[in-house]
Amino acid sequence: MSAVDDPAERLARIADLTTLALEGQATGDRAFDALGSVARECAIPHKYIYDLIEGFALDASGWHPRTEQDLLKYCYHVAGAVGCMMAIIMGVDPDDEATLERAADLGKAFQLANIARDISEDDAAGRCYIPDEWLAEADIPPGEQMRPFYRSRLADIGWWLADMAEDYEASGRIGARVLPFRARWAVLAAAGIYGDIAREVAARGQAAWDHRVIVSKGAKLKWIIKALLQATRT
Repeated sequence: MSAVDDPAERLARIADLTTLALEGQATGDRAFDALGSVARECAIPHKYIYDLIEGFALDASGWHPRTEQDLLKYCYHVAGAVGCMMAIIMGVDPDDEATLERAADLGKAFQLANIARDISEDDAAGRCYIPDEWLAEADIPPGEQMRPFYRSRLADIGWWLADMAEDYEASGRIGARVLPFRARWAVLAAAGIYGDIAREVAARGQAAWDHRVIVSKGAKLKWIIKALLQATRT
């Protein structure tokens, strides 16, 4: 949440270093050089990498979703594209569009869980990822979502986000079936842990933003064990 003095300059530098790395040129930055190496080794289509940068651009511009489709577009760019790249690294064929769509869905589920959990923190930073049409439907004036008067209506929005996250999580779990065992196990564990974030937001209702929702170490361990069992039943 730290401020950047010149977001446009930072974004341009990220784009330039990415292009150099993907062209196989040395960038002088180990992170970007590693990105280029992984992209070449795993044949990651450059589209997904630039799609992620577009997500950075949305935030750098102070973007805000007006519709549900705008929200899902944002979730794809900042998380769904990462899901696609991770799937390819895990062995999914870059031409397997059906599985990559499932991977993108799981990324969207993770981001929706983050948005549901972080409504208060985002508001404090001057950001809001709740679509305008959702605020209007809940009869919450723009920028007023954290006022105590609207807390019960905000709880409804938290439930909407959690419900949507659950649908995308389910889609991602179907896609995980084609992954190698260890990758499948890891993805299913992550799906359960992030899913618990959204489920806890929904369960807390109006109290969802009194304290930041976290998943305990014990709950994470339970998901690792549960995911192991799920991964054996492809």
